[in-house]
Amino acid sequence: MKILITGICGFAGSTLAFSLRETIDGATVMGLDNLSRPGSHEHRSRLRAAGIEVRHGDVRCASDLESLPVVDWVIDASANPSVLAGVTGGTTSRQVVEHNLIGTINLLEYCRRLNSGFILLSTSRVYSIRDLAALPIQVENQAFQLQLGNSRSAGVGENGIDETFPTTPPISLYGATKLASEVLAREYGASYGFPVWINRCGVLAGAGQFGRPDQGIFSYWIHSWKQRRPLSYIGFGGEGHQVRDCLHPKDLTPVLVQQMAAAGSEHEHQVFNLSGGIRSAHSLRALSDWCAERFGSHEVGAQPKERPNDIPWMVLDSARASARWDWQPETTADSIFEEIAAQAEERPDWLDLSAG
Repeated sequence: MKILITGICGFAGSTLAFSLRETIDGATVMGLDNLSRPGSHEHRSRLRAAGIEVRHGDVRCASDLESLPVVDWVIDASANPSVLAGVTGGTTSRQVVEHNLIGTINLLEYCRRLNSGFILLSTSRVYSIRDLAALPIQVENQAFQLQLGNSRSAGVGENGIDETFPTTPPISLYGATKLASEVLAREYGASYGFPVWINRCGVLAGAGQFGRPDQGIFSYWIHSWKQRRPLSYIGFGGEGHQVRDCLHPKDLTPVLVQQMAAAGSEHEHQVFNLSGGIRSAHSLRALSDWCAERFGSHEVGAQPKERPNDIPWMVLDSARASARWDWQPETTADSIFEEIAAQAEERPDWLDLSAG
């Protein structure tokens, strides 16, 4: 089996490249990356040292895909992954659309031409900000907790948000480009007869993740705490009660392997939530407590005003994936945090290297 991973020099792409090659006997894994992210060159060096081919190219440029060889599957892990992209500076709205949507269209054309299967790594942020913000929550043990009581809203239960939760705008420019990519991918697959799978991931986290507060909060927080960098609880009163789940990208591997072994069908679900779920969910305040125990105390400031597109609580329910693929994440939140902490000790330069 030949597998192409786009964004292979990112955190998720590089982790999956190693994991898939180790898991699938005889698999050839190669990748494409534009190397625009600080830190990408570090991952490229590790990949090339392991004999994994990395080609320099940009999914936004269709001609960069013309010379790629025939592969059985494309895993699209290339994206600008920030809900602040195009809103708060650093990235324009056009860049977000070109990278996250036009890039996907170019890959779908590649799959159409060569009849390759397509797997999109999508996001929990395709779900409606307005509906998420309206969920009943209250503070318990320094964290927002869902309070459904006897009422049940569509797409949400005690284990979190499932795939039927509304995707009604606003969902951020980032979320909109990923949702549009999902729809187009399914249409391309149905129209041209190649298999397509959509995986909506929770917050991915682990060692090697780039140091940005808007793209990998668990990694950023632990590295910043260890290096005694300034930290602040932003929004929702500045108390750090907002909650996210976390997932190590290597835990995606068992699902991806099964998806690539399946032909896919329009009669079965193509869209799956994949996350660490309730068991992995932590508030920023709880993460701070973990850091204080691991590294010692550190002062955290407060900025009560929310940022654009922010939400207080997000935990995905992966029951559909569990039922279809007999899947559960294996890496606990504590193991993820410890992996990041170990890198923070070994690489005190990582934030400066990867934060741009």
